[in-house]
Formats: sequence, C-alpha cells, structure tokens
Amino acid sequence: MKIEPSILENAVVRLEPLTEDHREALRPLAQEAEIWALTSLRGDGAYFDPWFDMILSGTRAGTQISHLVRRRSDDAPVGHSAFLSIVPEHARLEIGWTWYGATARGTAVNPAAKHLLLGRAFACGAERVELKTHHRNLRSQAAMRKMGATQEGTLRRHLKCWTGEWRDTVWFSVLKEEWPGVAAGLEARIAV
Repeated sequence: MKIEPSILENAVVRLEPLTEDHREALRPLAQEAEIWALTSLRGDGAYFDPWFDMILSGTRAGTQISHLVRRRSDDAPVGHSAFLSIVPEHARLEIGWTWYGATARGTAVNPAAKHLLLGRAFACGAERVELKTHHRNLRSQAAMRKMGATQEGTLRRHLKCWTGEWRDTVWFSVLKEEWPGVAAGLEARIAV
C-alpha cells in the first residue's frame, strides 16, 4: 500500500491536503465547542494553533494525511478529515479526526467525503480501513453503521480525554471486499 497526499473531489466536496494556507480557513469552524466535546484533544480557542501544528507535523512526518473539506456548492471550508495510523506493511490505515461545522452536519458532506477517502485508500492498496470514536459519540457511531462499516468492538478505558474523562473507544472497519457494497450505499446517500 502506498498512499500520497492528493486532492480528492466529487460533486459534493473537495478534499485538499492540509497546508499552512488552510489554518485561517479552519480556525473559525473549530471554535464550535460541540466539535471538541468528545475528543481526546481540544482544538478550539487558544488550543487551535497547537492542534493545527500537531496535524501539520503528522502530515510532514508521513504518519497521516490531513484534509480541509470544502463544500463544492459554495466553495466554503466546512471541516477536516484525515488518513491516520498509516501502516503500509499491513495495508491498513484509519480515517479519523473528522469534524464539520454546523452548516455541514447532517448533509451529504460526510458521506461524500467518506466515499472519496475510502475509495482512495482501497485504490492505493488498503486491505482494511479503520474508524473509531468515543463511546458517547452516538451520532458518529450511527454514521459509521449507516455507511456500512462493521462494528468490531470496544476498547475500554482506552484514552484519557482533555476533559479528564476516560474514553472507551468503539472500533469499526471496512475491508477491501466490502468496499463495493459500502460505496453503493454512500453513492445512494450522496444522490439524494
């Protein structure tokens, strides 16, 4: 598996590999406290620049590929998503650090972005794509189930969140042979 940063786009979204030029586009979106309520790290207010710097350093180190998510209908920046935990020798990676501003939540943006990210991962040789979330993030879990990902289990007391709370991490995955069915489901949701 070999995956490199590249622009990904369809009729709904454009995913641009994150650069320093995207800092100010994401800053106002990241100020919504709801985005960070169930995350291990915080990225609003005074925490935004350290979060953004961490994301950029992971991209530079090759351990992740972050993307600014832009809505095509108005060219507005609406959020962030990344390839994380890239392990070429085992042909697997994670899609995570996904968050959207309020105007994009519950729209075709997330299914369209997931379609692009999953498609790119499998086209680059992935055998497995992982997704994970906080045990209390029921909206995220519902979205993963709705797209056809398989819930694999829960790692108890897996991460300590910035709030001091312990997070149980709920794991999902999509395997290469499951991708055609997942793709069809996502395409149907995007077409609505």
